[in-house]
Amino acid sequence: MDYSHVADNLRESFRTLAAARETGEVRELRGVSIASAGVVFQMFNAAFLSAPVASDGELTQRIALASLHFEKRGLEWAYWVCEDWLETRVRPRSRKLFDKHGLRHSVDLPGMVTEQLLPPTRRLPHFEVQRVCSAATRDAFCSIGSVCFNVPLSWFRQVFEPPGVWDHFQGYVGYAGSEAVSTAAVVVGNGVAGVYNVATTPGHQRQGYGEAIVRHALETTRREQGIERSVLQSTKAGYALYERMGYRTVTSVAVYSS
Repeated sequence: MDYSHVADNLRESFRTLAAARETGEVRELRGVSIASAGVVFQMFNAAFLSAPVASDGELTQRIALASLHFEKRGLEWAYWVCEDWLETRVRPRSRKLFDKHGLRHSVDLPGMVTEQLLPPTRRLPHFEVQRVCSAATRDAFCSIGSVCFNVPLSWFRQVFEPPGVWDHFQGYVGYAGSEAVSTAAVVVGNGVAGVYNVATTPGHQRQGYGEAIVRHALETTRREQGIERSVLQSTKAGYALYERMGYRTVTSVAVYSS
């Protein structure tokens, strides 16, 4: 059940962000987990399946529970669905069921796992990496994320600027000289290190900065917490890189947004 490590760590990462905000909310409903930061950026007002779904009726009920929660609060939101929670016969019809509740399919993300990173296949850049622990590093983390994920900077700051975020959401910023060029973050949960927010500014992409900062972040986690197994959800752009690093796909995460 490797997929459970992906699903559980993803949920933990959102709980960490939600718990750090006064407007945040973490709740367990029947078969549904809510981890909502209470922000404008709908992807971080999130619902997750927390138990297997055996029928269309069950899935409809889980969607309705989450919909009611966010409608009462007047929030735009997203459902992050690890598809291995869905019985095989439910999956072909799941997209239509979400659509009936006003949830548009946004993206499918391969959920990937590795027990141990493979050695690099190329020479990686040597650059300074700082852990996010100050206003300057928070600003850099948010600015890079805003550019690379095409999200307004004010939205990104709403999610990541509260200092309490960084108690458990271990963020890193890489610098080429004095310029901040890449980010990564690690969340430890369910016995694995989850990799998130991997981004490199457009002018420094395809030069190894993303791989280098991910390796730095995971090596720091291994050294400090003794955890080597790691998980992530890949974009299309990063998939080949993660395969070279030793990751294998074990599930798919579908994202639906209101």
